[in-house]
Amino acid sequence: MGCVGTPIRGGGISMYEQFQRAQMFFEARDYVTAARILAPIVADAPDNRSAVELLGRAYFHSAQLGRAEETFRTLVDLDPCNGWAYEALARTLERRNRPEDARRFRRIARAMGAEVSEEIEVSVTAGNLA
Repeated sequence: MGCVGTPIRGGGISMYEQFQRAQMFFEARDYVTAARILAPIVADAPDNRSAVELLGRAYFHSAQLGRAEETFRTLVDLDPCNGWAYEALARTLERRNRPEDARRFRRIARAMGAEVSEEIEVSVTAGNLA
């Protein structure tokens, strides 16, 4: 398991610097690259909720819905009091055409006070098409 400031996988760049890099790509809407950077971070620090959340969001926005579902389920396991995580999982299940499964998680999110999510913009890059 890595720690903040610890190089990951011999790259010489700290996990924190890699996370910041992934955030930059995410903010630039290059979700595929953000996910590629975040995946090894989450593999090295699977209990890092911030990294898991951003990875799930990157997968969701790049339409990697199977990976997004798995990642948001991990986030729910890591932080069962996080209503947003249940909402994100519900949105992912809806996009996977599983409305019954989504309804269950949406009810939990509402019970926790999570706000109704607005439409989420999805971006597809050339990396998705390769």
